[in-house]
Formats: sequence, structure tokens, C-alpha cells
Amino acid sequence: MIKIIFTIFLMANTLWAVDAKLQIVKQIASKPKISISIDTSTQERLILSKIKKGVVDDLNISGNFEVSAFETSIAYSSNPNYIELKNNGIDLFLNLSSKKEQNGNYVLMTKLYDVNKNILVLEKNYTTDLEDRYIFLAHKTSIATNDYIKAPSINWMEKFVVFSAYDGANKANIMIGDYTLTYKTRVVSGGLNLFPKWANAKQDTIFYTTYNYKKPTLVKLNIYKGTKEFIMDSDGMIVCSDVNQNEDKILITAAPEGQADIFLYDLKTKQRTKVTTHAGIDVGGQFLDSDKKIAFVSDRLGNPNIFVQKIGESAVERFVFHSNNNSSVATYEDKVVFSSRDSQNQFQKKSFNLYLSSTKSNDLKRLTATGVNQFPKFSKDGESLLFLRTIDNSSYLGILRLNLDKTYLFPLKGNRIQSIDW
Repeated sequence: MIKIIFTIFLMANTLWAVDAKLQIVKQIASKPKISISIDTSTQERLILSKIKKGVVDDLNISGNFEVSAFETSIAYSSNPNYIELKNNGIDLFLNLSSKKEQNGNYVLMTKLYDVNKNILVLEKNYTTDLEDRYIFLAHKTSIATNDYIKAPSINWMEKFVVFSAYDGANKANIMIGDYTLTYKTRVVSGGLNLFPKWANAKQDTIFYTTYNYKKPTLVKLNIYKGTKEFIMDSDGMIVCSDVNQNEDKILITAAPEGQADIFLYDLKTKQRTKVTTHAGIDVGGQFLDSDKKIAFVSDRLGNPNIFVQKIGESAVERFVFHSNNNSSVATYEDKVVFSSRDSQNQFQKKSFNLYLSSTKSNDLKRLTATGVNQFPKFSKDGESLLFLRTIDNSSYLGILRLNLDKTYLFPLKGNRIQSIDW
């Protein structure tokens, strides 16, 4: 029982000087200065103010714009004062308005002006049938504005995150939300439901572990249709930790014999293959190098550390030689991010920091410097990381922009998050 509890704790952690070789540099030569305004004639100023804040945050996080503190307001039907904007160094002017339709839909209307050309260059409307999903309209506006200047894509901003949040003793719900968790809604409730994982790029299906049956059970759920498929169960524990690029195979951590090992499960044939055979604990497998290898956390050296193994082979390679407590691994192509417990000195508390490495080099880059940083997840383009940070009894959702070496934090409110996926 003690081993099982330790395994679950380790699995939770697995999910919970700059080297140019590891940098992703795709920044535009110069950042346009943009001013964002709200229609002076609108009746929806409260929601529009929240949307404006969302757009400001998005554009700042993109690293492709300089959001100006200069503000000027005009009616949505009017043209801006180009001379005034030019005198304040503004390159782009974005005006926001909105309306509610008779059917209850909320419509965000946007106009983007190129101040240097004195013309309207982009006019788009975005609609949602749920007003509390306004933040996604902000994300769509930011993406369209970013696309206009042909900057590196920020399409990841409109992707959902899925997470498990505790809701009392032996209770946890599965939630989805936007990347800032401004919007969130429950998709699985009742009992203890943990370790959600997106099953596909469409983000209509998830895997999750439920403890509502005789044994811990891995479930595949279409969150829109409500259809379920039971993948497998295990006496000790069971978690889906990763999905391959073709979305037809998954890595599962399970303990059918009392110890945690990693299994490769074929979703088409329903066959499972045991990948690791260590007598101790192996958890948190992640596909690596075009799905030919896996990276995972193991206690085979006495402390949790990151190892790499080719699928179909038994040889295991120690991947990390930094610290003696490494966990919370995430991968993208050849890149590996993990959480490492840094040593304590007389001036600083112990902390778990994120580090970036690669199977193509021996270089190691520290990404964070303070707090307990866990649950790293790569964006679909591999240029950003989502993670959770705890510091001074406060929790934050972090977005780390690898190509900018910048971190943005959003305070977390409400129930404690057990695990998260992007």
C-alpha cells in the first residue's frame, strides 16, 4: 500500500546562461505598436473591457507587439484620428464593439486599422452562444491581429486545456478551459476522476482515470457526445500519460502486479505491450523522437530521475545527470522538459525548477528560478510551455515562451488542480 501511495505521488509530480542550440528564435525584426480601444457607443462595456484585457494579455504574451498605454476612443462606425495616432507612435489601431442578437448569441465586432497606411485592413466578427466564453473571442481577435503582421503563429491560444480539480475528500472533477483559465467548465463529475489527457488534436475526446469502480479504470470519453469506452483497469493505478502523433497508440502507466510499469496500448487492436520491466517504479511515459523512444520517470537509481528507452528494446539510458530528484517530464520532438528539485542553501527555500534538454545535444537550460514548478506541457508548435507554479502558498498557471525567454503567470483561484494537459 505504501508503494502504491508513493507511486501515485510520483505520478502526480510527473504531471504536477542560455544555450543557442536549445532556443527557438522566430521573432520579427521590429514590433509594431498597437493601441486597443472600445467603441464609445456600445452598451456592452463590461464584457468588452474584459475582452480588451484578454487581447492585451494575448498580444503581450505573443511577444510580437508593443501594446501602447496611449488610448483614444471612437465610435465603431467612425475612422480613427490617424494624425493623433501617428504623433503617438502608433502603428496599428484595434477598435472593439459588440452586440447581443435576438437568439441570445454574443457577437464581438473588430476593426483593425493600419495607421501608417491610413486604412482599415481587417474587419471581423466573432460569435458565441455562451457569453461566459467571451475570452475565446479575445483569443481569436489576437490570433487574427497577429496573422495580419505575418508574425509567428499564436494559434495555440485558442486551444483548450483539460484538468482535474479536487472538490472535497475523495472527489475530483474533470474541467476544460482556455489557456488562462478565465473560462472553465466541468465535463466529468462525481467521485474521484484524475489525470485527464487529450486523446486527439480535435480536442473532442479525453482519457482520464476514475476511481469509481472496483479497480482504478482508464476511460476514453467524447466530451461532446458523452460516449465512453473503457480501455483497461489495474489493481494499483492506471494513467494515460501520452498519445502518439497518429493518435492510435497511447502510453499507460499501470500497476497490475503491484509495481508501476509503462505499457504501449494499441487503440485499434486493443493490444498492450509492456515497455519497461524494472522491479521498482516507472511512470509518466512520453513519446520522443518521432515516437521511436519514450522518456519516463523511474526510481531505478534510488531517486526519481529521467530515463530514455527505445520502444521494442530493453536497454535504458539515464537522460538527466542534474540533481538527484527529477520528475514531471514532458516532450516535444527531440526536446525534453522536466522538473528538478534544486538544492537548498541558507538563503533560499527548496524549489522545483523546469529544465530544457534535447536528445540531440548534451546542453541543459534552466527555464525557471523560483517556486515549485510542475506539470509542464508543450504547446502544439513546441514554442510555449504551460505549467503550474506554487510559491509562498499561492498557485499560478504559467505560460513560458521559449522563443522569448519570458514567463507569464495567471493567479489560480478555486479548487486545487491535481493535473493538467494542453
